[in-house]
Amino acid sequence: MRGGDNRTGELFSYVDLEARVRRDHPLRAIRTIVNEALSALELEFAPLYSPIGRPSIPPEKLLRAMLLQAFYSIRSERLLMERLEYDLLFRWFVGIGVDDTVWDHSVFSKNRDRLLEGDIAAKFLAAVLAQPKVKRLLSSDHFSVDGTLIEAWASMKSVKPKDGSGEPPAPGGGRNAEADFHGQTRSNDTHASTTDPDARLYRKGKGKETKLCFIGHGLMENRHGLLVDACLTQADGHAERVAALHMIEPYADRPTAITLGADKAYDAEDFVNELRSMNVTPHVAQNISGRSSTIDGRTTRHGGYAVSQRIRKRIEEAFGWIKTVAGQEKTRFRGRERVGWAFTFAATAYNLVRLPKLIAETG
Repeated sequence: MRGGDNRTGELFSYVDLEARVRRDHPLRAIRTIVNEALSALELEFAPLYSPIGRPSIPPEKLLRAMLLQAFYSIRSERLLMERLEYDLLFRWFVGIGVDDTVWDHSVFSKNRDRLLEGDIAAKFLAAVLAQPKVKRLLSSDHFSVDGTLIEAWASMKSVKPKDGSGEPPAPGGGRNAEADFHGQTRSNDTHASTTDPDARLYRKGKGKETKLCFIGHGLMENRHGLLVDACLTQADGHAERVAALHMIEPYADRPTAITLGADKAYDAEDFVNELRSMNVTPHVAQNISGRSSTIDGRTTRHGGYAVSQRIRKRIEEAFGWIKTVAGQEKTRFRGRERVGWAFTFAATAYNLVRLPKLIAETG
């Protein structure tokens, strides 16, 4: 017997959201880890909100929603709220009921300053890594470091002389007037972006185009390729090495030496010497392009050096996910602090995607 094509459906539903999500759904394991981390941050959230006034949207729900935005490559908070309106899986993960009203997308903008002030992104990453089932996955001896360019939310047309001597815009040009930069010499010393003054002119190498960007840095443990630290700096030639020293220092406070793998951009004498003074063995790729390397046979003769050089490339997998899936290749924010917060949060999201499988494999 053929069923009828009823268009309206039932008015009421008595099936709980928990029952609508299948037992083996990947988000179930992720949600368990996330909830444990957010519970550990409860005391961190309290000082960020006033004890009086109208209750705000709980920061735990905001952070869960932002994780979904990273997991599912949703371009904006407006689209995220639209998805949350009708997607029962999203409602279950965030923690709102079927009949609960979805908040306005502007709530994210209003609460982002609070989360930024409390450095919640870095604390959230630390809370995830501190869980016993996660901590046993991490190596405490061998690490890798690298940096990646994050394009700023500003165009090259916004780069103007700092002294205000630039030509005025042509009349009738509108907001996006034509501009001719040929023959002009622009540098970070003399020019700055009027859209995002924190962004810097930078290029990856000879023959590459110059862009307004930041540099995101990641520290990876070598056992399973999880990011244990992440930060973002302004783009310059020394930023990667300075950030690497800052990130590895907390892990070097131990009697036995640890190793740090890196590419040839880190093959600088001052950097290598600083690592050795911290009791960190520099497993840095040798840069012998028209120069001598600071890494000699004392380091390269050991088998662990070759292993570090092979494993260190896995950090590119993390950067690839952060930039393509989590949408950080071209940031949607302005200002180094906001862009850095989003980058660190995306690093946490990358770890969360990988952790359920790693936990299951290791028992």
